[in-house]
Amino acid sequence: MADRIRPPASKPVHFVIDGRPFDTTELRQTANAVLRMADLDPSVFDLGELSSDRRVAETFAADEIVEIHQGAQFVSIPRDTDTA
Repeated sequence: MADRIRPPASKPVHFVIDGRPFDTTELRQTANAVLRMADLDPSVFDLGELSSDRRVAETFAADEIVEIHQGAQFVSIPRDTDTA
């Protein structure tokens, strides 16, 4: 079955990135788009999502679709730039 794109939510969904509040009606976005919402450079950061049932943030690939839900807690994760 093909992945269906959800229409925008009628009411904004509130969530945080690095503790800063954001809201959107677009519930499915790429990890890069979510990082850009917080003015973070996707070439420097990865996106992670915190959850009470995980001890470590779930990390998303740059072009991976992220499901944004009410109260979601996202974090930026600096990429290892030591590539000598």
